[in-house]
Amino acid sequence: MLVLHFDPLPMKPFTTNGNCVRPLLRGMVLIAVCCFTHGAYAGPPFVTDDPEPVAYRHWEYYSSIQLTHDQGGWSGTVPTMEVNYGAVPNLQLHLQVSAAFSAPTGDSTQFGFGDTELGIKYRFVQETEFLPQIATFPVLELPTGSRSLGFASRELDAFLPIWLQKSFGKWTTYGGGGYWINPGAGNRNWWLFGWLLQRQITEHFAVGAEIFHETPQEQGGSSDTLINVGGIWDLSERYHLLFSAGHTIQGPSSTIAYSGIQITWGP
Repeated sequence: MLVLHFDPLPMKPFTTNGNCVRPLLRGMVLIAVCCFTHGAYAGPPFVTDDPEPVAYRHWEYYSSIQLTHDQGGWSGTVPTMEVNYGAVPNLQLHLQVSAAFSAPTGDSTQFGFGDTELGIKYRFVQETEFLPQIATFPVLELPTGSRSLGFASRELDAFLPIWLQKSFGKWTTYGGGGYWINPGAGNRNWWLFGWLLQRQITEHFAVGAEIFHETPQEQGGSSDTLINVGGIWDLSERYHLLFSAGHTIQGPSSTIAYSGIQITWGP
């Protein structure tokens, strides 16, 4: 789950002068980077996460590209790198870093290092015939990103979620939500909710669709709701391809996309 925050850099007032429009466009796209990647792809290739931790003494590695496009231009990460480790039964350690970019319409592309994410997923209820499995996955966002480009938070942020999952034959459904503690001038604490339905089409290929909602993340901001569809293709027991794409159905119009590879291994 990549999370980037943006505290807007000082801008000149908006006028029809092109030199003033460019900083405004840059700011709009940097804000889009924040809104798109804040909590995005918690359970690759989807935004909604699942409660299942990595198996004990096993590893997961993800390398991915995440993109968003709206009226301000393009933004995202190239790449995001995530590592998960099953430290003890039912408990997973999580580390994520990224290289972020923004490409405002009519302006130059900016690249920079993003914030660093640390987390622990702990499953405290096992799935049974009647009960779903349940886990919590708190994360901390360390402000390690490039501040000069607006790719970093100036505060330590935290996400406190609960996730549930239940399987029925070839069908799996999971979801939940949590609360983002988002300090800083002009920021608001906010909620993220999501739910997903996934089906195993063949032995090596699964597809899923999700809907997720985010409340406003800054003073005067707006909420948004998106629908996202994607798939997971198991090339082997170790290598897996992941992809998804989605669009808003409520809130400012934007399109998101994800493409990545997952590598798994263990004893």
